[in-house]
Amino acid sequence: MNRTGLIIALVVAAVSGLLFGLYPQLELGIAQHFHAYVDENRNAFAWRVSPPLMLARDIGIWVITLLVAPAVGAAVIKIVLPHSKMLIAGRSIVFLIATLALGPGLLVNVVLKDHWGRPRPIDVTQFGGAQHYVTWWDPRGDCPGNCSFVSGDVAGAIWTMAPAALTPPPWRALAYGAALVFTAGMATIRVMAGGHFVSDVIFAGVFTFLIVWVMYALIYRWKRTALTGFTDGEIEGALERFGLKCRDGLEWLGYRTANEIAGPQAGDDGDEKLERRRGWW
Repeated sequence: MNRTGLIIALVVAAVSGLLFGLYPQLELGIAQHFHAYVDENRNAFAWRVSPPLMLARDIGIWVITLLVAPAVGAAVIKIVLPHSKMLIAGRSIVFLIATLALGPGLLVNVVLKDHWGRPRPIDVTQFGGAQHYVTWWDPRGDCPGNCSFVSGDVAGAIWTMAPAALTPPPWRALAYGAALVFTAGMATIRVMAGGHFVSDVIFAGVFTFLIVWVMYALIYRWKRTALTGFTDGEIEGALERFGLKCRDGLEWLGYRTANEIAGPQAGDDGDEKLERRRGWW
């Protein structure tokens, strides 16, 4: 997550944006190549119903889920068991969950895909669909929702640069390489299936990478602009206090913890225990 990666991402965005914006026939030609693949049932873009390709896409989605699962699980365990030791560093949890939520979650699937009306290749008139082709920069397409710009799958794939950035330094270059190969594979699958144009997968990668890069800089690199309250200890303390608050809320609703059901321990008054817990707040 250094300046070189940022410069490369910006150059890729500039070159791709100009190339496919000025010469849209290039990505139509690429899409035409895969549209020409027809199966025995006369399905164009037949790779989209190819079992191996569908399996590869499903595996890719599971890889993303498995990579974020430890961070989510560690946060949940800390909230449910407030006095337990954090299994993952607090900043790592915030970094992984925030980048996935802001990139593939908010920017891609909420802001762009439902409001940038670019049709998918399989839906445009050039390939037998009913919607009109528009270039990547034009949001005025016919697509009503879940549109082509940008690819959610590819955004999720490039997000794996986030956990790669947290690997030990001797393994970090290898982790970055694996994340890029994984992203390239997911992008190829989506283009082959007629789900996205080439510019859709490129900008999905660029946008999400920029979010990962900025969040890494804010949390780990830029000391002058580092987010306040984002040391590992402060995050762990915040989750602990939140967990205790949730427990107090459940008690107020009539629920009791296992310790309270068993009664106060010897030499320890139950009311005093409750007051000490509330003292965190």
